[in-house]
Amino acid sequence: MEFKKILWPTDFSGSSEKALPYVRSLTEKYNTEIHVIYVIEDIAHHKSWYGDFEQEHIEKILKWEEKTAKERLDQVCSSYLEGCPLYIKHIAVGDPAQEILKLAEKEKVDAVVMATRGLKGHFGFGSVAEKVVKNSAVPVITVPGTEKK
Repeated sequence: MEFKKILWPTDFSGSSEKALPYVRSLTEKYNTEIHVIYVIEDIAHHKSWYGDFEQEHIEKILKWEEKTAKERLDQVCSSYLEGCPLYIKHIAVGDPAQEILKLAEKEKVDAVVMATRGLKGHFGFGSVAEKVVKNSAVPVITVPGTEKK
């Protein structure tokens, strides 16, 4: 099997970085295109906590989160994926597993390479990683995440 496109979901945790050696190895062997995704959870659909937020406040939070995510993705890509032939950064808002699966289908990736654990609420086996493994139309290479929650 040849890999032309792979998807690496990250939540910027140490655990998600554990997948990087596998991403780089596949890239070096197959000269793959790497799609990197960070998903911002859509807080507008959560039950209220400490009162309700107005839509304007939610939009400010999402804009700040997106700006921060772009900066972090640029940093990760320049630091860890510099030798890769092509990497494409994606930021989505929504349910992490659903957004990962949507992007895998949209970009027609050959495999997803991801950690089994990440930040609390993201990428913990039993949540995002499990949903991606169970619902992906392409192979999912899982790498044990070791970050403590």
